[in-house]
Parts: sequence; structure tokens; C-alpha cells
Amino acid sequence: MSMTVTSHDHIRGADTAKITLIEYADFECPFCARAYQSLASLLPKYGNDVRLVYRHFPLTNMHPDAKPAAEASEAAHAEGKFWEMHDALFEGQDDLSDDAIAAMAGTIGIDGDQFQDAWQSGKYAGRVDSDAAGGHQAGVHRTPTFFINGVQFDGDSDEASLDAALAAALKG
Repeated sequence: MSMTVTSHDHIRGADTAKITLIEYADFECPFCARAYQSLASLLPKYGNDVRLVYRHFPLTNMHPDAKPAAEASEAAHAEGKFWEMHDALFEGQDDLSDDAIAAMAGTIGIDGDQFQDAWQSGKYAGRVDSDAAGGHQAGVHRTPTFFINGVQFDGDSDEASLDAALAAALKG
């Protein structure tokens, strides 16, 4: 997968944004949770100037719940609730058990049985694997990894570092 944003991607923000911030992340990664908090604070500040593109990159060797969580987010996406599940997974990162994720689905208003069947079916594994393969092709080795307008950002995922990088990109 390239740095080209397509209808396959999960996008938060305006298509006309001056900055496209592509994030490869893992729902079980504590640094990704920190980045989530940073972006939750920063994105409103930048308004329509920044759009966030979320791509899956579960580090399954370190985070055994990361891929099931990613697949759950895709099952939620099928119900039109990707970003709600995305947020719930990061906010509830301390417990990504099947029961906890099923409870999150109920909290965000998804039918539990339908969600559970879709999620547990394995039909979203390919979607998650596709994102991860694209990340590998792009040189992603850790999470979170960000690309700002197609250029890999090597800084930290804390709010100050991301803010400085976005501000610099906005100035051109």
C-alpha cells in the first residue's frame, strides 16, 4: 500500500486538507495509545488542514490482542462505526479481551450478536494483513509510524512533537 489515500482507508478529516497524516498503529501498543491522546487534542486545533488516515500494523509478536482488536475495528467499520471502535479500543486498551471488545461494541451502539459473528468469522483478517503488508513495503518497523504528506516522521508521538511536525508541514 502506498502513501496514496484510497477509499480502502479509514479517514478522519477533510479530503481537501493541506496535510495528510498516515498512521500505522497497533491497538495494544502503549505508544499508539499516547499518539491517540495526542491526536485527539491536536486534530481539532488544525481543523480542516489535517486529515488522519489510520492503517493497521499489529505487532502480533509483542501484542497478542492487537490483531483481534484490529479485526474488531473492521467489523465495526462494516456497521459504520470504525472511528467509534477505534477510540473505544485505545481508551480501553488495558483490557482487549474478547469480552471487553464485545462490550465496547455494545457501548458504541452495535448489535452484539451480529458484530460478534462478523468479528469472529475471520473475514476481516485479510484487510488487517493488507494494511500491515503495505506498512512493511513503506518501511514501517514499529508503532506508531507516521507519514506526513508521504514523508516518514521520525519524531516522537507525544503531543508537542506531533504539533511541531504538523505546524512545520503546514508552513510548507
